Amino acid sequence: MSAAESPQHIQVEIVDGVAVVSLVNAEILFEQEIVQEVGDALYGLVEKQGMNRLLLDLNNVKYMASSMLGKMIGLKRKVDQAGGKLRLCNVGPLLRDALSVSQLDRVLEIHDSREAALKKF
Repeated sequence: MSAAESPQHIQVEIVDGVAVVSLVNAEILFEQEIVQEVGDALYGLVEKQGMNRLLLDLNNVKYMASSMLGKMIGLKRKVDQAGGKLRLCNVGPLLRDALSVSQLDRVLEIHDSREAALKKF
C-alpha cells in the first residue's frame, strides 16, 4: 500500500507475508467518520489488495465504538472467505474487557504480543 493510498488512521507493514496493521491517531475509535474510514481501509486490504493474512496491532487503541467492533467481525468474515487468518495483538485491558463482555474474544483470535501472533501464522 503506498503512502497515498494509506488512510491517516492505519499503517500497514508486510512481515513474512502477513499484513501487520497498526492503528495510529486512533486512541479512541468512536467517531463514525473515523470508524468508516478505518473499516473501509481494512476491507480494502482483503478485497482490493488480496491480503488474507492480517494482524491488527491494537497497541494504540484504548476504546472502540460498537460499530468498530462490528467492522472487525465483518473483516473476519472477509478474511475467512478469502481462506486467510485474522489475528489481534496488543489489546489493552479496557478493550480486552469489551471483547470479553461481548464474547468477541471467542470469535477473534487475540495474542499478547505481535511476535506471539506472527508465530501462529
